Amino acid sequence: MNSIATGLRRTALIPAVFLLLTIILAGWHNNRRPRAIALLPSLTNQPEYCLSCHQDLPEISRSHPFQAFGCVLCHGGERLSLEADLAHRSMRGGRNPSDLTVAQDSCGGSNCHTGEAAQERNHVQRVLTSVQATYAGAIANLRYSFGAQPDLTARMGIFAIRDEHIQTPTGLPGLEAFAPENETNPGIQAFAQNCLNCHLSAEPLPGEETSRLTGCAACHSLTAGDDLDQPLHSLTLKIPYTQCNTCHNRGNYDLRNMHFVPRSDKPQDRLHDYYQPIAQFVRCEWTLDCIDCHTRYEIMGDGDLHSNQREIRYIQCRTCHGTLDELPLTRTITDPEDLALRMSFLNPVIDLGGGDTVLVSSRGEPLWNTRRLADGSYELFGKASGQRFTFRAVKGSACQQNTAEQESRYCHECHAVER
Repeated sequence: MNSIATGLRRTALIPAVFLLLTIILAGWHNNRRPRAIALLPSLTNQPEYCLSCHQDLPEISRSHPFQAFGCVLCHGGERLSLEADLAHRSMRGGRNPSDLTVAQDSCGGSNCHTGEAAQERNHVQRVLTSVQATYAGAIANLRYSFGAQPDLTARMGIFAIRDEHIQTPTGLPGLEAFAPENETNPGIQAFAQNCLNCHLSAEPLPGEETSRLTGCAACHSLTAGDDLDQPLHSLTLKIPYTQCNTCHNRGNYDLRNMHFVPRSDKPQDRLHDYYQPIAQFVRCEWTLDCIDCHTRYEIMGDGDLHSNQREIRYIQCRTCHGTLDELPLTRTITDPEDLALRMSFLNPVIDLGGGDTVLVSSRGEPLWNTRRLADGSYELFGKASGQRFTFRAVKGSACQQNTAEQESRYCHECHAVER
């Protein structure tokens, strides 16, 4: 009888023990949840709780203040969740919302970098059509070299894309997706296996010298060594040449087996350690950063699909220096919405204002880091370094150039720096 009563008492304790464990687990779970920190971004006017865990992240850039943008507008995710797995479940591009597979929704969302009447503000569309994204030039050259196509006009890119609004004489209506499995030539197959690491969608090769992210962040998010597992939360317009080198300093092609011959060292001095030791350079080509000369239309695309980079080369030596017969093209700023003013606000290495005269490219794109001075000379500020340089136009100088020969190789004949 006593044993029966004892069993009944033990049985009665089970629900109580279960309830106690439930309360303990619930309390433990609640203690693990972060303290809720709400943010109400002005652009969405919808509360989000990302800062409950990520309050220590620095603001990504001065043009993307979190009070205005918040986190979800770019990153996606479940804005009201305090559970990490649920909050991150629908994030765009994992840690990188600028990856080209999602950039249209993240960087282009809410008409931020796309959908504008002004072509200069449709960054996402321009980047998707750029040769840096399509890799169309390299693919066309290889397929032509191995007899897979009759000329150098691009027919294929990394992904299929159409352009219904061609604006330039060399613009293409579309590209098919490059499919290496359909290629029969071993050289093209080897190219696809070994040489497709530098378009904007490609994951980089291992190593500090090739460390970068994908998409917009390949250029605008500077990496610290090869630790891509370390979260990076920074976008910048101050892009040094070393960031460009993650793609543009890979070594040399070995055309016998379609491999890159990598460098055995890591370049330190641009002039003496450049990967093409036989090449020639004038002072600006190894003193300035790449972005000090190359414009947004050259780097990020001009909105058209092209067969090669040469077709969108809008900057030459004459852009800044003119010729013996003509001064360089310039524009005096009168519009308060001038692109030059906007860019100098976002990257204030130069204090531009109304009435200032800046150099412009052959397409009319402002070189916003330049200015004509009162004595007729010009100044240029490094977009990454902030360093100031002054220079004069060729016209009226002792230069003996042939005005019909304006490619850099002709300038190198007299102005190349000895190494």
